[in-house]
Parts: sequence; structure tokens; C-alpha cells
Amino acid sequence: MGKTGYFIHRDFWKHEMGQGHPECPARLDAIEDRLLASGVADALERQEDIPLATLEQLLLAHTPEHVEHLQSLTQRLVADAPAGGPDHAQIDPDTSMNGFTMLAARRAAGAAVAATDAVISGQLENAFCAVRPPGHHACHDKAMGFCFFNNVAIGVRRALEVHGLSRVAVIDFDVHHGNGSEDILSNDPRVLMASIFQHPFYPFSGADHPAPNMLNVPVPAYTRGMEIREIVEMMWIPRLEDFKPQMIFVSAGFDAHREDDLGQLGMTGNDYYWITSRIRDVARRFADGRIVSMLEGGYNLDALADSVEQHLRVLADV
Repeated sequence: MGKTGYFIHRDFWKHEMGQGHPECPARLDAIEDRLLASGVADALERQEDIPLATLEQLLLAHTPEHVEHLQSLTQRLVADAPAGGPDHAQIDPDTSMNGFTMLAARRAAGAAVAATDAVISGQLENAFCAVRPPGHHACHDKAMGFCFFNNVAIGVRRALEVHGLSRVAVIDFDVHHGNGSEDILSNDPRVLMASIFQHPFYPFSGADHPAPNMLNVPVPAYTRGMEIREIVEMMWIPRLEDFKPQMIFVSAGFDAHREDDLGQLGMTGNDYYWITSRIRDVARRFADGRIVSMLEGGYNLDALADSVEQHLRVLADV
């Protein structure tokens, strides 16, 4: 039986975007409480010694100018704080930084790197990274949509460039299209990205003329779980089997849950259990079971906690 890593760090709680924002530290509290109460936590290899991503690692997916811009915003926030300066720097109407955001974002990217290394080395069979902030909207040159650095893309590029893998798959089942991941990974024949997302919906991308290595499946609001399962079985699985990935990364957004107000899709915890099982089947057939899953969306706390529990029950065989 393989080991499942669970990557978590207290820095992920320090980032916040203001009172009432749905992407809040309480998301991690909900996950932690559920895993403890359900007993799933006992089956996981808890990993809290997560290094900060280095500049070199961030540059696997981002421009130097992007990193420097976020760093300068952080420095200004910290410098102005003693004089009563603002608590947050606004990135877009929904996304802002506080003085700890850069720390949390570098730690989240560091989790992607550490999990990738541990899974490829065989220390772990698979891993789930309970990170904040999320990453799949972060483009190579800008932050947006609650995201600052693209954790999954950094992990993918590390697997390819540092570890020398030649075929890596990305699965994204967040309710929102992972436009940042597509921006960074488009037209790389070493990568196959399969995603399903509500459309038309934020960020209003992904439906028109995707690159050949992008398998985008936009679905209308109120699509239910059984319909999504059919799409996965009929469209994702054959492409993944043809591609024969050596490793799979998951952008694990749970906001397609029917109880999540930030989307209008109809998935349940049982659907996340099923879809994770299918991903794991492919990973075991072609990739020695190697999966790194990164938390993306999911904002109804009860639904998020249940969905992560189901996701981890499959990864950890419990």
C-alpha cells in the first residue's frame, strides 16, 4: 500500500483578503476538523516542513516581472503599516493581498515542489496539498481570481524540467476554467490538460480554440454529477489512456458541489469520490500511482470538508 502525503502549513492561514471573503482561512479549519473527526487523518503522512518556493522555482511558470510586482506590493504594505496604511493591496475586484500573502503563496508553491519531489522519488505514492492561496487562475505574468502563483503549473514544470519526465497530465475539475494553467502549459506536447468547468462563467475562457494539448469540456449551469461522470468516462479517460501519463497533477477545486454558492453545478461528495477513483485508476496503470493534488476552490465549508474527505479516502485507500 502506498503512502499519501498531506501537505499543510500554518502560513496558509495568514493570508486573507478581508472580512466576508469566501476564500478564507476557515476553509482549512473545516478540512482539518473533518479529516480528524472522520479518522482519515490517521491514514495520511502529514507534511508540515514545507520550504518556501525559491525564485528559480517560481520562474518555472512565471515571469520575473510578475514576482517582482507582488514582492513590491508586499514591501509597500509592510512599510506603510506602522503609519496606519491599508491592510490590503487590491489586485482585481475579487483579489487582494495582505502583508502575509506573498509568504503564503510562496509556501503553497513550495508545497507543490516538495510534493512533486516526494512522489517522484517514491517517498510517497501520492499527495494532497491543502494550500492557500489557490493557483489555477494565476497566469505566467499576472495574479487574478484569488490566485497569485500557479501551484500546479510549477509542479508540472518541475516534473518535466528537473526530474525529466516526458508526459505529465493535469486534471482540473474546479467549477471555474483554469485559465492560468492553460496560459502557462498550452502547446507543450509533454502536457495533457483535461478540464471540465461551468460556461459561460468566470473567467469566461476555455471554450474557444484551445491548444491541441488542452481537453476543455465547458458545461452549462445546473449540469449534474452523473452527466459529468459520463463526460469523464467518454472524453477524458480515452485521451488519458492514449497519452499514458507518467504523473498526474490535479487542480482539486470543490466549488462544483451543488451546495456551493460560487457556482451552479450539481456535483456531490460521491461524485468527487468517483472522479478521484477514475484518476487513480489511470495513475496506477500508467504512472506508478503518482498523483499530486492541489486544493483550488470550494467555499461552502461543509461541502468542501466532505468533498476533500472523499477525495482523500480514494487517494489513501481508506
